[in-house]
Amino acid sequence: MQYLYHFKYTKNVLSLTFILICSCLTVACSDSKPTSSNPGKKSTITGKPFNTPEGFEVLPYSGQEVGPGMRYVAGGSMIIGGYGDDINSVKREITVTSFYLKATPVTNIEWQEYLDDLQKNDPDKYKAAVPDDSVWKRDLGYNDSYINNYRKHASFRQYPVVGVSWSQAVEFCDWLTKQVNDELAKKSSKKRKTNSKSTQPNKKRKKTEASTQADPDADVDTDSTADVDPDDDADDDADDDAISQDSFIAGYRLPTEAEWDYAAMSMVGTQDPDFVQSTQRVYPWGDGLSLRANEGPWEGKYLANFKRSKGSYKGVPGESSCGAPTTYVYQYPPNDLGLYDMGGNVSEWVYDIYRPLSYEVSEDFNPVRRDDTLDPESDYDPTHSLINNKARVYKGASWKDCAYWAQIGTRRYLDQDACTATIGFRYAITSMGEK
Repeated sequence: MQYLYHFKYTKNVLSLTFILICSCLTVACSDSKPTSSNPGKKSTITGKPFNTPEGFEVLPYSGQEVGPGMRYVAGGSMIIGGYGDDINSVKREITVTSFYLKATPVTNIEWQEYLDDLQKNDPDKYKAAVPDDSVWKRDLGYNDSYINNYRKHASFRQYPVVGVSWSQAVEFCDWLTKQVNDELAKKSSKKRKTNSKSTQPNKKRKKTEASTQADPDADVDTDSTADVDPDDDADDDADDDAISQDSFIAGYRLPTEAEWDYAAMSMVGTQDPDFVQSTQRVYPWGDGLSLRANEGPWEGKYLANFKRSKGSYKGVPGESSCGAPTTYVYQYPPNDLGLYDMGGNVSEWVYDIYRPLSYEVSEDFNPVRRDDTLDPESDYDPTHSLINNKARVYKGASWKDCAYWAQIGTRRYLDQDACTATIGFRYAITSMGEK
């Protein structure tokens, strides 16, 4: 009897607990806040339901489209200037908002895909987009095989493309944006048609019912589709308006110098709750303070492809087995953000024009040097200076550079229409809203 009473008591307690849990969940659900991916079923300003024939159309959204091969870089603050040996540079704290950056430099196979599309669809642009393979030519060095083979041979597909100017890199970003957005537009069109069908009133059924009521004996062609055309011009116009809500690529572009530095710094887990930066990386890998790994499978080995010393590009036999001065883009370990070759293999174009005092005069929120504001081109004598409004910054060490240029804060410049065998690029895209 006592056992039976205990069983009933326990059962009642469990039932009450279950009811309380359900009540809490109900309250929590009813108090949920609208988000970009879950805006709710009705407007928060008019109260009208979404996706009805008369209401506002809200298309499904599951997050920002960024395309393949991108790495998320969560925004934050960092110190620019004063890296490593560059002790004379002014130190300054800046903030960079979140963005995405390609995991590797653009490769030969990716550029060849670009050329293939242009050759088929835009021959004039194709000619302007072909890299300058003569950058490999040296009067006193034998690089002849790279002139004909580096960009085209299948063995070098996953090696960084070189011989491309800043201007060519910008054109590539514009082309890629259109290619990816065209694919997304096709998917979006299917979404809108599906969404439209689910909210479209059944005009056939209504007309049939009306005809039957007017004349019950009348013959009705229930298979006719003349009354509803989901692809008519009016629907197309509505579709065009709805595109603005879709998850399209915001636009591939070259990263700003500040973004490149921030991503190379890769300050993951190195800031305290007061957002004070506790460490300062000099190099974009490992502990950020040495050229070799201190532990793990790479212990004692160099962490990037750069010139070891005068005349030593590849180190001892076996250190690198590739048949080119560049290397496979995934050969060396990535930094903490999953970005490869941020401090070696090839240097990389960034968006900014070059000015010696960019750090001192730029904004401290998403800084960029887009023109000669506060440092006009006219102040530089072209007979004694190469600084002008076509001088673009490039970052990082290449296979031909000593370790100094692998330091994150170092910076150089070149004319935006010039190219070399040591400079490539990677592209970025701005992060939109919540991740």
